[in-house]
Amino acid sequence: MQPERALFRSGSFAHIAVPYGSDESYLRLVLPLVGEALREGHDILVVTGQPMLDLLAEMLGEDAARVDRRLKTTWYTHPARTLTAYHEYAEPWAKRQTLLVGEPVWLGRKERDIREWIRYEAAINLAFADAPIVALCLYDERATPPQVLEDAMRAHPWTLNGNGLDLSRGYVPPQHFLLSGDELPFPDPPPSRVVVAFTPRDLGRVRQVVAAAGEGAGLDRDTVGSLVLSMSEIAANTVEHGGGSGSVAIWTAGSELICEIADPGGRLDLPLPGFLPPRPESPRGYGLWISRQLCDLVETRHTAGVLRVRLHMILP
Repeated sequence: MQPERALFRSGSFAHIAVPYGSDESYLRLVLPLVGEALREGHDILVVTGQPMLDLLAEMLGEDAARVDRRLKTTWYTHPARTLTAYHEYAEPWAKRQTLLVGEPVWLGRKERDIREWIRYEAAINLAFADAPIVALCLYDERATPPQVLEDAMRAHPWTLNGNGLDLSRGYVPPQHFLLSGDELPFPDPPPSRVVVAFTPRDLGRVRQVVAAAGEGAGLDRDTVGSLVLSMSEIAANTVEHGGGSGSVAIWTAGSELICEIADPGGRLDLPLPGFLPPRPESPRGYGLWISRQLCDLVETRHTAGVLRVRLHMILP
């Protein structure tokens, strides 16, 4: 049986890194899987650059109308929101086989944003575990930084190249996935930060402080609301499930407003926390997921017995 046919017949999730070095190799690797998915009547979504979308459409001819095509520059804008978009697209995955072909944007991103997109790649293994989905993640070797390619192999169980489908050497399951530096504490905030300690009865006052800081920094009303809601959810989790008390610090750094919630008794038991929506029956996990959807960046660290969550909002 051909590899592409075997993938779809397995009925389970296959997360595959696809490095390619030319337009020809892109077609050689992707076209057979798209063709098999078309023959089997599967749902197909391809998200990449316009030249590659046009190239694929040219090769597919009339069948191109049966493929959902999206531009990567408008799809890959925020890791957590993109993962949610894929999840919503493939929501009927319990019943229908789906082929997802995606190519995140790497050039022009800051190092910390690249790290978040790599974590997103690792989180996909949890998001679609046991689902009948084949996900091809494209990496143009002509434009992708070498470190990204190296880390990508650690986030994908499989690799598709000119020799066929292989197990990725160095793959790390999401339960154990870390990037270099994840174990280090955050850099110290500046002395100019505003710090507010809280217990259960203080959360209203803390919300007022954070809202005032956001407005003073120039955030619009909706963004201030998103920041306050995110902070409030995480602080409430500290009260209910963590140490029962904590502190909030807020400051500006360059073009951002940063809000840190410190929980002296908190811990994170889930891998890649906040990337996946909590299960409906779960009483926990909503705070970080909501925060990742609303904030420009969410970072977590657990060092010296203290859980710290940093919420970043880009200033106008």
